[in-house]
Amino acid sequence: MIESIHHVAIVVDDMEHALSFYRDALGLEVKERRRVEKEGVEIVFLPTGDHEIELVRPLGDEGGIARFLKKRGPGIHHICLGVLDIEGAMARLRSAGAEMLSEEPQIGTDGTRYAFVHPQSAQGVLLELYETSESE
Repeated sequence: MIESIHHVAIVVDDMEHALSFYRDALGLEVKERRRVEKEGVEIVFLPTGDHEIELVRPLGDEGGIARFLKKRGPGIHHICLGVLDIEGAMARLRSAGAEMLSEEPQIGTDGTRYAFVHPQSAQGVLLELYETSESE
């Protein structure tokens, strides 16, 4: 069911400061940087071999990422797992008693389908399922 860890998402309060570490100090290259107005965030993807680090910064004081930052401060937000069949993965998790945060997969700005598993079902960790192609 799980193909790989796709990315680890880290919430930051200052993107330039975060990039001074992840890009400049660690030497990771920025693959993509974009604003996702629908979710109220700016994201930056930095590849690390076959996987990525996703830096996420809230664009304002509203939304889940802003609430996370206010409550917990900067840090790991979620681990994203790549799956080939998101509906099948969601059904399997539900049949095992896991709680999903949405009934259906969400669609990202790039067209990728994703869903989150409630942290109570994953030992306190927010997990994202991200539908990938076999070539990823």
